[in-house]
Amino acid sequence: MRKFVFACLLCVCCGLGFAQNHSANNFTVASQIDVLGAICKELNMYYVDSLDAKKTIRVGIDAMLQQLDPYTVYYSQEDMGDLKMMTTGKYAGIGSMIRLYQKDKVIIAEPYEGSPAAKVGLKVGDVLIDIDGKDLRGKNTSEVSDMLRGDPQTSFVLTVQRPGVEEPLSFKITRETISTPAVPYYGMLTPTVGYIDFTQFTDNCSANVRRAIIEMRQQGATKLVLDLRDNGGGLLSEAQEIVNLFVPKGKTVAKLLGKNKSASAEYTTKREPLDLQMPIVVLVNGNTASSSEILSGALQDMDRAVIMGARTYGKGLVQTARDLPYNGSIKLTTAKYYLPSGRCVQAIDYTHRNAAGRAERIADSLTNVFYTEAGREMRDGGGIYPDVVVKEDTVANITAYLSADDVLIDYGTQYCQKHEAPASVAEFKLTDADFQEFCELVKNSDFKYDKQTESLLKRLKDIAQFEGYLTDAGAEFEALEKKLNHNIDFDLQQNKEDIMMLVSGEIVKRYFYQAGSVQESLKYDKLTKQAVELLNDTEKYNSLLKKQ
Repeated sequence: MRKFVFACLLCVCCGLGFAQNHSANNFTVASQIDVLGAICKELNMYYVDSLDAKKTIRVGIDAMLQQLDPYTVYYSQEDMGDLKMMTTGKYAGIGSMIRLYQKDKVIIAEPYEGSPAAKVGLKVGDVLIDIDGKDLRGKNTSEVSDMLRGDPQTSFVLTVQRPGVEEPLSFKITRETISTPAVPYYGMLTPTVGYIDFTQFTDNCSANVRRAIIEMRQQGATKLVLDLRDNGGGLLSEAQEIVNLFVPKGKTVAKLLGKNKSASAEYTTKREPLDLQMPIVVLVNGNTASSSEILSGALQDMDRAVIMGARTYGKGLVQTARDLPYNGSIKLTTAKYYLPSGRCVQAIDYTHRNAAGRAERIADSLTNVFYTEAGREMRDGGGIYPDVVVKEDTVANITAYLSADDVLIDYGTQYCQKHEAPASVAEFKLTDADFQEFCELVKNSDFKYDKQTESLLKRLKDIAQFEGYLTDAGAEFEALEKKLNHNIDFDLQQNKEDIMMLVSGEIVKRYFYQAGSVQESLKYDKLTKQAVELLNDTEKYNSLLKKQ
């Protein structure tokens, strides 16, 4: 009896202790809010210069949230469109990407197929001059984007200057609700292997994936490559639905554990699957994150697919949007998710920071072992580790600079002015003569790029001079400088294949939009070719899904 009474007293004391701690924490929050309010009032009344109160407080809010994690973000009433687009993939506008051109102009960079921009005939390279007579010169892409967006079915007149056309062109455009495609392209890689390029988890994207699989099965697909590279995630419920396409009803996809009970949940498959037998290779890389990691990780834990590529990003945190006063919202981290094996893929510990205030990755030595249904060993704390590791190709310095340079846009425009559209992406081929023509344009333009070897050598030379070694090593430095001389001809030829892929994509998107760009990139994609080889090697594929 005394033990029972003692246990009861212990529970009461623990409960009181928890209540006291909770109450003390609430008092701390309330008192600090009072301090913040008082400071804002004092600044407003007595600070020597006039303050933009909205801006000042926003800086304070952002600084506070930066102490947590990069996914906890405040959205004011003006920013709610960004939050809506992030969660739904929808906005009202003309349906085109835009970019800065020649430092002070904004141009059409890529219209979406079937969008208002495409319907009226806007083309890549068109320079935006004005909207309803309002001059766009000197405005940045964010400002122009805000002017292009608006309520659905509202119209405006856009004036552009088209390269090769003397007089400006005007287009009356009616804004529509734009859905950025979650599946920009799907198609057959071989007579039996289907491919899906899957870019984001937005509303109803699982239906698009399902439809793609059904269509490709009708065309003869018995195997699948699901490409999640650079897919940063989105709605967890859509990941649940896509996993359900391949595994039986009633299987756990992910568990959410948060501080509050309302933030905790279990996601299980609710429907009968579409296909339990189709071999699947899921492609991932360092930018595969969040819901993409739930999808790939769940299929891995259930031994339902082979994961191929590079280790994923490692985002095991879940965000929830909560309404705030004055039509704002906060997207805040409310839980961690755990895969069917019990592992969490979160790679960075934001609760512990180093002396510089930076959060660091969880060391591999501190990770824990978990097991798939077949008994294969997996680890937590560092993203999804692929079953077949393929190191990501590094992009050469010159290629990276060319991808963002105006010369790429200019060549694409010139090429399309001189060439009729090919009948299909498969028939398009950039020739060696085309590549040389592009190289000449690059050399005759003001294209500049930082060559890393030259930059590092200059830094080393400066250090040598500072430490007094340059006099004795001067001849060696001079000889090395000559060998590392900036040679654009050499760099262009050395990276020909990557640059040809870049140029081909720029051209093809003008004829066949985003789907064409993806299809064209597959001609050069080594990882996809490896995935096809694995799917065609049934014995090797099956062995990867068994305990070794």
